[in-house]
Amino acid sequence: MSIDVSGISEERHSHVFLGTGHEKNERKTWGVIVLCTIMMLVEIIGGSMFGSLALVADGMHMSTHAGAMLIAALAYTYARRHATDSRFVFGTGKLGDLAGFTSAIVLAMIALLIGYEAVVRFLSPVPIHFREAIPIAVVGLLVNIVSAWLLSGHEHDGHGHSHGVKGKSHDHEGESQQQFATDSGYADLTIFEQGVPPRFRLILSDPGIALDAHSLELETVREDGSRQVFTFAKRAGCWESVEEIPEPHAFEAHLRLEGREYSARFEEHSHDAAHGKPATAALRDNSIRSAYVHVIADAVVSILAITGLVLARSFGWLWMDPLAGIVGACVIANWSYGLLRDTGRILLDMCPDTATSAQLRRTIEQDGDEVKDLHLWRLGPGHLGAIISVATAKPRTARFYRALLLPYKALSHVTVEVTGPSAP
Repeated sequence: MSIDVSGISEERHSHVFLGTGHEKNERKTWGVIVLCTIMMLVEIIGGSMFGSLALVADGMHMSTHAGAMLIAALAYTYARRHATDSRFVFGTGKLGDLAGFTSAIVLAMIALLIGYEAVVRFLSPVPIHFREAIPIAVVGLLVNIVSAWLLSGHEHDGHGHSHGVKGKSHDHEGESQQQFATDSGYADLTIFEQGVPPRFRLILSDPGIALDAHSLELETVREDGSRQVFTFAKRAGCWESVEEIPEPHAFEAHLRLEGREYSARFEEHSHDAAHGKPATAALRDNSIRSAYVHVIADAVVSILAITGLVLARSFGWLWMDPLAGIVGACVIANWSYGLLRDTGRILLDMCPDTATSAQLRRTIEQDGDEVKDLHLWRLGPGHLGAIISVATAKPRTARFYRALLLPYKALSHVTVEVTGPSAP
């Protein structure tokens, strides 16, 4: 039995599973808190000075808004400061999901309070001071628009990893890895482009095979007849081409190894959402999402409040104000449920991307091996963990299967167990 625990590649093996936009989102959230706090103080102080109860009430409402933002901001700060703390077995990437879950509960409570107040006003209408209430609602809406603008773009910040060199990344649906049966065992030729300029990597089933750079060479032949020769240098656990592979990755590859030649065809394939790139749920930063939902929910309430107040003043429809509150409460409750559902699934380690899970299984089983057990879960925004148990009758180690999974960009921590009569 062979077991290997690490990232897909040695370069990526780390327990820091924060999204690439973590620090930027942290600054955005603190910025919104500052804005809300200033608005809160202006309303409370101004309302107290001018005797406006409505202004004081909106200021107190703004304080709950700032408090909800504070949950997300503290989660960002704590996760960043403790990202390398070994006590967190799989890092602090899930702290944002915990903050999102907590914020969803706060949203649900706000929805209940708004709904309760609306029902009370239906049963016992109260006089409305339109001159004060409408401008306050407009100012609140403007604050929410600015806050939403500050928090915008969060859906694009979840996925990414830290790499020393930037390079183009393409998915090669299975053809990025070819296997040859040699006199000394299996040799796996892979196009490796995980965050670095693409190069060939050769992994031997028996790492003890004695090779030298002179006995290993590869030549590519493209459809236009152009040829390129690649030389190799020894790396940790593999041989890597010194030269980069130009785009597109479509060519015949002729590998000369120990005096013999082996040929394979590499084809360029279009991007596939189920291969190499996880679904949106695995990429999403739920901490910034929860803050954004709070802002949008408050903006919706402000719009409904303005609409209800204008109609009530223009036509005497005093019932429009509580009706707008009930509609707003239902909208917030629906968003709260969605946030609770999504973050709860992550906190309970539910598989975040069934398409990727199925594709992982197909990739490993494409040559007759069998996946006995496969667990896929989210470690943080854009980071997935996997535990895979493979049964094989061939002399393959865990390193071989790690090479197969190289195109899966989001796999940040992988445990591979290989069992079978020939597994070392």
